[in-house]
Parts: sequence; C-alpha cells; structure tokens
Amino acid sequence: MNKKRKLLIDTSLGLFYSNSINSIGINEILKTSGVAKQTLYSHFESKESLILSALEQRHMAFIEWLELKLKGADSNEKLIIQLFNALESWFTGSEAMLGDFHGCFFINSSGEFNNKKSAISLFCKKHKHEVRETIKRYMTKENPFLLDAICIMKEGAITSAYVSGDTSTAMRCIQVLKRYEC
Repeated sequence: MNKKRKLLIDTSLGLFYSNSINSIGINEILKTSGVAKQTLYSHFESKESLILSALEQRHMAFIEWLELKLKGADSNEKLIIQLFNALESWFTGSEAMLGDFHGCFFINSSGEFNNKKSAISLFCKKHKHEVRETIKRYMTKENPFLLDAICIMKEGAITSAYVSGDTSTAMRCIQVLKRYEC
C-alpha cells in the first residue's frame, strides 16, 4: 500500500474512532497527517471512501486480534473465558493491537449514519456477521443458542463498558454464560 494512503487511513481511523466520524472534517485529517488535499483526493474519491477504508482496516485488525485471542480454545467454556478476558483487557487499554478503548467503532459508525442501506452501515453489518462467524468457528460443540448468547453478551459488554465505564462487565458475562449449557 502507498505510504501516503496508509498514513491517511491510519490518521482517519485514529481520529474517527476517538472523536466520531461526523465530528472530524477532511481539513483536520489533512492537518494531522500532513498530507496535501490533492494527495488525499488522488487516493480517495470522497470522505465516504476514506471512512470505508478506515472501517476495513479496523475490521481486519479486529478479526486478526479475535483469532489470536480465541486460538487454542478447546471447549466452548474456554472460548467464552478467552473471549471475555480479551474484551476486558481491551476495555482497560491493555490490547496494543486495538489501541485505546472507545467502544465499538462499528456500532459507533453505524449509529452516525441513519441510512441502513448506506455503504457504511452495510459494512458495519458485514463486520458484525464476520465476528459472529469467527466465534462460531471456534465453538467445539455447535449450539446456536449459545452462539447467540455469546454474541449478544459480547455486544452488551462492549456497549456497557463504553457507556458506563464499567470494565468488569466482561467478567460478569463469563459468570452468566458458564451457567448456560456449554
């Protein structure tokens, strides 16, 4: 990937994730990155295409992180423990691959765009589907209800940790899910 393009995506992702997409304009991205406007538009036809590139980069990083965190789970119970321990670690700022915790970039981004058929909303939906499929691949015993419970609680833990600042929600999810048939 071209260095300037990567710099623009990295800068945009950092700004969008920590501040929100709609609060960041192109001029702030240019100022922060030190890239000229002409260079930006030679790589991206619009702010939307830059947003989609930032979402794609975050998606790839998150899936890679999730795969690393779930690796070696040899039971559904271990998968639950590994997943929610990893989430707590992210909530407390201990996951270098994901950086500081500002909630879910995909929930936040989707919430900023009310057109559910927009490319941004559809990408966020695709991300959530791929996260679910990744978790499903690590389940040792197929159990659709448990998969639903894990995914719903994961989303709730992320949202709760972000909105309330309560980073212990992930540990409570483990306790609830362990009572469920694994």
